[in-house]
Amino acid sequence: MKVLIVGAHGTIGTAVAEELEDDATVVKASRNSSEVKVDMTSTESIKNMFKQVGEVDALICTAGAAHFGYVPDMTPEDNQVAVESKLLGQINLVLLGMDYVKDNGSITLVTGILMDDPILKGASSAMANGGVRAFVKSAAMEMPRNIRINSVSPTMLEEAKEKYGPLFQGYEPVKGKSVALAFRKSVFGGQTGQSYNVY
Repeated sequence: MKVLIVGAHGTIGTAVAEELEDDATVVKASRNSSEVKVDMTSTESIKNMFKQVGEVDALICTAGAAHFGYVPDMTPEDNQVAVESKLLGQINLVLLGMDYVKDNGSITLVTGILMDDPILKGASSAMANGGVRAFVKSAAMEMPRNIRINSVSPTMLEEAKEKYGPLFQGYEPVKGKSVALAFRKSVFGGQTGQSYNVY
């Protein structure tokens, strides 16, 4: 099995790669430190990535940037970060990558707890998360060749507590391994149109 992970060197991507590498050939893609370079905000970059990688059994995205800030201070440009990266970036991975996913393959995107349990300064991220979840639920009905599509919605990871802890007051972090198992369920399981919450 060949699995492409976009965002493979981030906190979640690293955990997912470690979880799957014994059972699959993992191809790692990211903006910076990867064998394959990709900028999710560029459709041309996404196309080039798929041309380089070729057919895969599973496509996973664990990446997506968002602006964190109070709504009264937020500009359209601030909000556009999440729109172009976490929302449209992931949707474009599906639209441009569908033909590269083999019959009966799978696509797994990433959302996050903020769409269900909001925090201060998290409205833009929550918007992108909710949009991705809605897209996955609807797109599952129309995916060709028995391709399954799901999303994983993690809370803050223990491994990222130092960086994000001040934003997530009162949230209990989870281990990266727990989030990675949700991606494993999506890749090796049979469900589609699901949001796997790891809260």
